[in-house]
Amino acid sequence: MTRGTDIRRASDVLRAGGLVAFPTETVYGLGADASRDDAAAKIFAVKQRPRAHPLIVHLAPEARLEDWAIDVPDAARALVAIAWPGPLTVILRRGPRVALATTGGADTVGLRVPSHPMAQQLLRAFGGAIAAPSANRFGAVSPTTAEHVIADLGDEVEYVLDGGPCDVGVESTIVDFSGRANAPGRANAPVLLRPGGMPRQAIEQIVGPLAEADADAPAAPGTLASHYAPRAEVIAAEPDEVPAAVAASHGKIAVLAPASAFAKWPDLAVLAYRLPEDLPGIARSLYAALRDLDAAGVDVVIAALPPAVGLGEAVGDRLRRAAGPRTSGSRKI
Repeated sequence: MTRGTDIRRASDVLRAGGLVAFPTETVYGLGADASRDDAAAKIFAVKQRPRAHPLIVHLAPEARLEDWAIDVPDAARALVAIAWPGPLTVILRRGPRVALATTGGADTVGLRVPSHPMAQQLLRAFGGAIAAPSANRFGAVSPTTAEHVIADLGDEVEYVLDGGPCDVGVESTIVDFSGRANAPGRANAPVLLRPGGMPRQAIEQIVGPLAEADADAPAAPGTLASHYAPRAEVIAAEPDEVPAAVAASHGKIAVLAPASAFAKWPDLAVLAYRLPEDLPGIARSLYAALRDLDAAGVDVVIAALPPAVGLGEAVGDRLRRAAGPRTSGSRKI
């Protein structure tokens, strides 16, 4: 594994069918040529990811949707015209250039255009689409710095592009336009599959109310009951429930909350991890905080849930999944 800022070297690795970790505005991605089954297979192997769990495909700003998807509805075009580049993934019918391994065998594909300058430089130099889930083991805490990638994957990645810390800090919002999951009486309604870096409210201003996913929704990254999990046990609690959660927990306990919240809990004998007060700051700091607490040897992290508005919906989703059920000795279901 080599770490640096050499875009040409990174694009050469991708053209040879290798793996490159690279920064986006959300988290660092583990990238491979989205049009090659053998390249996509390397992602699944390194991440220890189930083969049926699809990968998001990243495009350059100049890329044509029609090259990577078919039957693109007008609502999807209207949304991406405003939201891209940015932290939004749209699920569409898979185009023939996307390798079947990339989509986990599905006939749908998740597409997005990242806004990070280095990601865009890489996509332009490569000249194709890059399949890229987060650059970490499956089910674990996502990486928001190059150091996180190296700590998780080490020499299993051929090149790590270092673009500094990610600005958003939680993954992209995923909206399904494939028509597979429809609200009653609303044929082909866009469906929110995963809250993320683009808030629900901003999307609904463009395409109208989003439907909720049902059993017919296509598979989407980061939607398992247990995901984004550190080694420590995570308990996601409403702020007024934090003292009771502390009292019921054992071992080395940490509370993760905005700095001002600790004034309400003056008697808590725990490790206090103080997050920023604003929702963008909380999202940006969340994964690094979970990694810091693992490094500190914490047994239990009690995380105060933010209000479920704006980025707070995505932060709450990540914390609830980090607190989700795990199999014995594993961070993933």
